[in-house]
Amino acid sequence: MRAAEPVKIERHDVEGRQHHTNTGVRPVHTYREHAHGLFVARDFVAHPRIRHWQAHLLPEIGVQVCRYDFHGPREHDYYIDIATVTRAGDLWTVRDHYLDVIVHDGMAAEIVDTDELLAAHEAGHIGADELCRAVSIAHRVASGLVRARYSVPEWLAGQGVRVEWLAMPETVAV
Repeated sequence: MRAAEPVKIERHDVEGRQHHTNTGVRPVHTYREHAHGLFVARDFVAHPRIRHWQAHLLPEIGVQVCRYDFHGPREHDYYIDIATVTRAGDLWTVRDHYLDVIVHDGMAAEIVDTDELLAAHEAGHIGADELCRAVSIAHRVASGLVRARYSVPEWLAGQGVRVEWLAMPETVAV
């Protein structure tokens, strides 16, 4: 089994235009609130694989839907973090629940990092209720993506959620 990691908690300070992560504080060039949550976009500086990141924090669905602009070939189209998203004024908090869903648009979706979730539970980083919530949401997302033919926009639209993304340069698909 994988070594247990503490729960990753990220904060978005909309007024200060800062993304606080477990590795530091990064400037954000775009925050945009919408009816379903918060859109964020920022550059990844000196990252070996990623140039740019965009995400929609969607509290009602329990996810953070991400798109990455890679330096090389695109590794996936969407990366969906299973998380609790909360807001207190201009501060948005994302409590990651370890499980992620990787989506290859129109082709496949895969739940990953189950080993991280189980190790965290065994180590006492998360309780049984949070573990069950994460599994339930991950399976609901994966099942919804199957019904939407692995289209994240179609899956979200089926839940009444429409989101917009910034244009990304063309990258070579894997």
